[in-house]
Amino acid sequence: MSEPTAAGSLHPIRTETTTFHVSSVGPVEVTVRDRDRTRSFLLLHGGGGPATMTGFADLLGERTHSRVLVPTHPGFSGTPKNSALAGVSDLAKAYIAMLDTLDLSDVTVVGNSFGGWLAAEIALQGSPRVSGGVIINGIGIEVDDHPVADVSGLTHAELEARTFHDPRRAPTPSNTGGTAQGPDIPALLGYTGPTMSDPTLAKRLTGIHLPFHVLWGESDRLVTPQYGRAYAAAIPMATFTPLPRTGHMPQVETPEELLGTLLDLAVG
Repeated sequence: MSEPTAAGSLHPIRTETTTFHVSSVGPVEVTVRDRDRTRSFLLLHGGGGPATMTGFADLLGERTHSRVLVPTHPGFSGTPKNSALAGVSDLAKAYIAMLDTLDLSDVTVVGNSFGGWLAAEIALQGSPRVSGGVIINGIGIEVDDHPVADVSGLTHAELEARTFHDPRRAPTPSNTGGTAQGPDIPALLGYTGPTMSDPTLAKRLTGIHLPFHVLWGESDRLVTPQYGRAYAAAIPMATFTPLPRTGHMPQVETPEELLGTLLDLAVG
């Protein structure tokens, strides 16, 4: 049996900054990290920024020989943001415009945390370029008795304990001054608002008529598996799959296991 090819060893990665025109918003500048292959995946990061997706993007691209796009949401990592880009729905429109510009089809949208909410909003746009989606420990809906944890005021150690099944697998922290408030938290709240939810989202999810998978790290103490089950129940064609021994960011903590689950589900 041959050994799998190490991620990142075969093909160069192209990073480009492009401006797309979005109706009702205007010009939106997006920086996209792109591995150009045949099948297409759009990977959407959460509040931790694009670094929480790039390693898994390399793994997904090399093992499946797919085209994998990892945009940096405007306003994250110091990138510019059009002031008219006011909410998650606006950002979803921007990414649909990006897919139109790139002339992509049969795109599977995969989002973690805030990116999961964004994946759902993209599906609700009804673009024929999107064929399905995956929500990984998403946020955005309101679930009685299972609120999204308030991370404000948590120390970095407390945040890691709630995020990871094994905090030793957490990446080296950036300089956050000893709190959970990293540089991308303001960018996140600029899209989600202080509650990081939309009271209309759960009802609107009934309008998604694409194959969707909701995957959930069972050790997530920021957004519980019960919340995830409610997410899946709100989407007509969704399945729910718990992921053992991993937390809020399976693509960071257990990327091989996450990829195996995606392949078992025949995603993409």
